[in-house]
Amino acid sequence: MEIKRIPPEDTYPLRHQILRPNQTIEACKYPADHEQDALHLGAYMSGELISIASFYKEKHTDIKGEHHYRLRGMATHPEFRLQKAGTYLIHKAESILREKQADALWCNARTTVSDYYKKLGFYEVGNVFDIHPIGPHIVMAKAI
Repeated sequence: MEIKRIPPEDTYPLRHQILRPNQTIEACKYPADHEQDALHLGAYMSGELISIASFYKEKHTDIKGEHHYRLRGMATHPEFRLQKAGTYLIHKAESILREKQADALWCNARTTVSDYYKKLGFYEVGNVFDIHPIGPHIVMAKAI
């Protein structure tokens, strides 16, 4: 498996297919995708993009530290979910973000995958909230 930086446009098909299938492709384009500090990673297996994650410099007031990055749009093609691509993406991102002096990584995690994030060292912050039309989420964070 190869993990590499990718342009944000390469994330849109998987974001759409996995995270927002009932919305338009436009809903898969995030406002910060092209910001200077944005980081987009892709996991490739046999040349095929199977997993994606995007990271944005964004502070969360309820998390310790000064230099936070936010994880958004993490998705893995269903046929490759047991290959640990998401784990490899997070580990690679943590290495890159430490070089950028980041001290925390956080995300709005769907409650259905909060256990996955806990296995990666994330902890819950605050209470469950709803993001319409996607469903219940919880903020999760970790020191990096």
